[in-house]
Parts: sequence; structure tokens; C-alpha cells
Amino acid sequence: MKITSLYQLMLSTYLLISAITQAQTSNYYNSFDKTKIHYQIAGKGEPVLLIHGFTNTLNDWKKKPIYDSLLSKGYQLILVDLRGNGLSDKPENPAAYANNAEAKDLMGLMQYLQFKSYKAIGYSRGSIILASLLVIDQHCSSAVLGGMGADFTNPNWPRRIGFYNALMNDTIPGYESFRKYIGEKGLNPKVLASQQKEQPSTSKEQLAKLKQSVLVICGTEDADNGNGKDLQQMIPNSRFVSVPGNHNSASGTKEFASAILDFLKPSTN
Repeated sequence: MKITSLYQLMLSTYLLISAITQAQTSNYYNSFDKTKIHYQIAGKGEPVLLIHGFTNTLNDWKKKPIYDSLLSKGYQLILVDLRGNGLSDKPENPAAYANNAEAKDLMGLMQYLQFKSYKAIGYSRGSIILASLLVIDQHCSSAVLGGMGADFTNPNWPRRIGFYNALMNDTIPGYESFRKYIGEKGLNPKVLASQQKEQPSTSKEQLAKLKQSVLVICGTEDADNGNGKDLQQMIPNSRFVSVPGNHNSASGTKEFASAILDFLKPSTN
């Protein structure tokens, strides 16, 4: 019994170490303008790029059911701190975020990792960046746009402009809780303002030309960024799914994970 117990303990320890090593593969990529981009890789199999939202980092994905669900189904996950976030470089100059810089970072990273084809999942602002990525990189074969409606297609989107003004001027009323939040997280308002100032706006015409398959998924109580169904109707080869929750909670539900796995499944058979 003692030998069996010792063997089981050694096996469990080996599996735990293997899992930790696999999940902590972490590195840096120097992008087109030498901006250092932090990324991690977990799992083995078909690659899926995960793109976080505004003020978030790659670690936020690890707190959601979709992360473990994808790993359990045999996908290889590429997690990235977008420039200005997490452990990536954080330039304050708005020019560093202009001309689809964030999408170019992601395209360059996937080329650097030598993926000939990959899937991608974005949430909130991550979906905005992913929409740009779909336009410029045909190696991205399918995508999930989470927590996003059609409003970002307007280059003069009032919500984007409102956040930019609030970050540049702390006397703008109505954003007190937001400013308190970024203060508590120790984030740099100038960096965040630059991200909002140069945030890409993919046009309806560009969306109409997309060839990739796309899932638009939103919480039933989420109207923060417009109507998700309206966005889906702009994209030819797409479908729309709603799951329980609001903008902050929907991505953390098992329904969110299940819907994405169902969407990804056909191309993995």
C-alpha cells in the first residue's frame, strides 16, 4: 500500500508540474515598431488567440470558464497583453496606437509563432481590435466577437470620445467611478486615453467583405456597445448568440464557454 501511495503521489506531482509548466510558457515579442509585447502559450493543438478588453490583461482570461474549457478540448491558447497593458510596453504617445498598431502586433506575433492558420476570440475592446485583425490578416480563419455591438463602426462613437475626454480631464462629470477604478488598479490615464483616441473603427463596408466565419456573442442585458445582432447582420458569414448576463458578467458564464466551443467545433472535426 505504501509503494502504491508513493507512486500515486509522484504521479500527481508530475502531472501538476507539467500542467503548471504548460500554462506558464511566457515570452516577449518585439513588434513592427520595437514595442515589446508580452504573451503566454498554454496547451497544445489548434491555436486560438485570446484578446482581452479595455484596462484588462491576459490574466483576466484565466479566471473565466472559457479558458479551461478550451484547454480541455485540446486547443493551444495564445494569450497577449495588448500594447499599453499588463507586462507589454506602455507608450503614452497616441501615435503608438494609431494605424491599427494593436492588430498589427497580433498579426506579427502569430506570424512569428509560425501559425499558418488560427482562430481568435475577443471580448469588449478586444473585439474591436479583432475586427481590424480580420480585415488585415486572412490567416485568422474564424473569430468570436464578444460583448460588442455595432456602435464601434462609427469613427465618432460618443462612448469612445467620452472615455477619452474623461481620461484627459478629471473634471468631466459622470466618470467618477471609472476614474476611481483605474486609480485603484494603478493604471496610467495617459496610456488609456491614447488607446481610446486611436481606437480603430472598422467600417460597415469592411465588415461586409469579410470571408471568415464569425460568432457575435453578447449578454442578454448587455447594450454597452450597441446591439450585437446589428453587428452580426453586417458580417456575411456570421451567427449571433445571446447568453445570460451583462457586459461585465456574460463572459464569465458557462453558457458563454459552451456557445464558443459549439461554434469552433465544426472546423475541428
